[in-house]
Amino acid sequence: MNRAFHDRLTSYFWSGDAIRSRSVSGIVLTSHIDVPAPPARLLGDWDREIRTRLLLEPGDVEQMPLARTRMRWPDFDLCLRAMHGWTRSLGMQEVLATSDIALMACRGARYHHDGGQYGGAAFCNLFLSEDKGLDVHFPGTGHRIPLTRGTAMVFDTCQPHAVIRRDGSGFQEADFAAGQDLTQLFLTWELPIEEACVAQALGIAFDVDRATARGLDEEQVWVNGSRAAPRPDCGRWEPAVSI
Repeated sequence: MNRAFHDRLTSYFWSGDAIRSRSVSGIVLTSHIDVPAPPARLLGDWDREIRTRLLLEPGDVEQMPLARTRMRWPDFDLCLRAMHGWTRSLGMQEVLATSDIALMACRGARYHHDGGQYGGAAFCNLFLSEDKGLDVHFPGTGHRIPLTRGTAMVFDTCQPHAVIRRDGSGFQEADFAAGQDLTQLFLTWELPIEEACVAQALGIAFDVDRATARGLDEEQVWVNGSRAAPRPDCGRWEPAVSI
């Protein structure tokens, strides 16, 4: 059972040329989508890209070339159609079709939130790799989602999350040592949080702290009234360090 969501989280994000405030959702929408296995040629291409250019270290999350994947995967459009169908079933209409898409690779991921850059968005992810014994963990809500080919999820970018070993309790670099195939590939879309259907699906409330928002000039997340960041190893909130 998920533990109770006690902390009061507030996102301050760019809306046009002004900072706006909103609540942070504890909802994680998830499903398993029937997507075809990537062809061997494409898997080899991904492997070479990761080994020769990305050089992923434990905890790294990096962007991959999407155009080459589209060209070398005849069934790529089947993945898109399946995701469009799922998000429509959530009441999100055609928002996926007009949202930015990217192909990403990760070798695990430290606990983090993305509200310093993507506070105006929700993430929609579709995992393309086979089950390698990894989970996405949301420590603030208790969600722990096994990553297999076809795992799909929509979640608030400001909600702390990590990719960790299924038999682990947090992120440890040693869990992703060299010589182990623990890389996950996934498609990700940025869904505009101010789109009414996205906000409704995640239960977002806007303009929850107008006074603070007026005094800010960058995106950030506050917890219980002050700026905070999750600890990379466990996701526990602590005061953010000013740079």
